[in-house]
Amino acid sequence: MTTNQTVHNPFSTTARETTDDTFNGLGIEPKILEILSHLKFTKPTPIQKSAIPIAIEGQDVVGIAQTGTGKTLAFGIPMIQRILPNNSRGLVILPTRELAIQVNESLQKLGGPLGLRTAVLIGGGSMGHQRSDLSRQPHIIVATPGRLIDHLQQRTVRLDRVQILVLDEADRMLDMGFAPQIKQILQSVPKQRQTLLFSATMPQEIVQIATSYMRMPVRVEVAPAGTMAANITHELFFVNKEDKQRLLESLLYQYKGSILVFSRTKYGAQKITRMVDNLGHKVAEIHSERTLNQRVEALNGFKSGKYRILIATDIAARGIDVKEIEVVINYDLPDNPDDYLHRTGRTGRAGSEGHAISFATPDQKRDVKDIERLMKKTLPVSTLPITPTRKITPEELKDPKPYSVFRGGPKGSRFGSRR
Repeated sequence: MTTNQTVHNPFSTTARETTDDTFNGLGIEPKILEILSHLKFTKPTPIQKSAIPIAIEGQDVVGIAQTGTGKTLAFGIPMIQRILPNNSRGLVILPTRELAIQVNESLQKLGGPLGLRTAVLIGGGSMGHQRSDLSRQPHIIVATPGRLIDHLQQRTVRLDRVQILVLDEADRMLDMGFAPQIKQILQSVPKQRQTLLFSATMPQEIVQIATSYMRMPVRVEVAPAGTMAANITHELFFVNKEDKQRLLESLLYQYKGSILVFSRTKYGAQKITRMVDNLGHKVAEIHSERTLNQRVEALNGFKSGKYRILIATDIAARGIDVKEIEVVINYDLPDNPDDYLHRTGRTGRAGSEGHAISFATPDQKRDVKDIERLMKKTLPVSTLPITPTRKITPEELKDPKPYSVFRGGPKGSRFGSRR
């Protein structure tokens, strides 16, 4: 992928290129380079290659990059390098609990060997535990907007020493209605600070933030809004609502790797989880009805392989960073076409191949067209399997030998041919 940096007012034009395909030459301190090498990070992604040297110089950055492109290191490396020597503070704001936890894990891996202390302020977590973490004077606070406002109101946190502010997944936070909280946070941190804003899309609200609260930010765009990674293949089934469960059942037998299934509602996610569990699959669920501990356990179990299948609502669309998810299944199409990109971006991470399958009811053709218009490509439509001749037995589930579930499918396949 080539880096395509476009600059528009109110953005600065002082971006720079480097021809080295390693982290050397980006201005990163030797100790951090050693940690990156130990963590097996050898080649920067386009957003890292473009944003890191600019941020290390202390300039404000607006980074536009699709999901799964390594934005955490793009802001994490400059933040850690700049705040540790002078004992200042960094603040990272994110839309969801899951994303906050995962960003904190990444920061700890990178900065832990250097003595980095962090605090995670998220809803659902113990206020007492969070106050205890704050009392240890963390170098970086990782927070969701609502819980950070709670701490500000209770005067358990001060932001007057924040030198670097990161707004990650900024467009998602605006979609979730956090604009008032973001404005309050921006007014609570020092005016003399560095601001790094990262987003998958560039709505007008992001431009307004850059104009009002950032100092001549450099815009770094490594892919136009709506761009999907080339290493992800797509597949679409038009299916009646009452046949969705049967189609999902057949797909779960076809694909043997890890599978992420998206439901539009939490009630739908619960229903799908029960159905998948009854089929004998190892499955977990993430949605707003689950407690923080339940959500963390589900995500960690999915990462470790304890659960092969994870059922989630859009709360997880940008909060799951799990390598080698074989396929993402949109059991329900998302309400917003942008969320199609964020959901399907959970597969094909870090340059690996991925596959995305979507179920659309016959009356959702307009929704499909909206997604295709955003992606600037047509979703390939596959023919539906013929009605199963029989129920698959638990013994066949354990047997990896190919077999045909559907009458009329080609030998060794569970599906009819695509058109």
